[in-house]
Amino acid sequence: MEQRVLIPLYNDQVAPRFDLATEVHIFSMAGDGRRIEEKTVVLPRASAEQLCHLILTEKIQTVICGGIEDEYYKYLKWKNVSVLDDVIGFYDTVVDRFCSGTLEAGNILFDQRD
Repeated sequence: MEQRVLIPLYNDQVAPRFDLATEVHIFSMAGDGRRIEEKTVVLPRASAEQLCHLILTEKIQTVICGGIEDEYYKYLKWKNVSVLDDVIGFYDTVVDRFCSGTLEAGNILFDQRD
């Protein structure tokens, strides 16, 4: 079963705050963990409301983010969007962990980079 995932970005990392992200990466994951479609969306300005709208219009099922205000967390949960919050790390490491089924809310993932 395909799953659509959104990650707010800051450079090559998960954005530290959901409401301040101006760039997001969206990908679809096949049932076997393969990424089958990916795109990056640049938002005109940082806006939690606009980001929530994008999540719903893109039919996102999972949001992976850093800090998120309780209001938006509850709204997304109410809309049946799974939220893995308090995740910190490089985008590629976070995606690899998510695709392997080992990512959890609160994970701090920084691999060794030169």
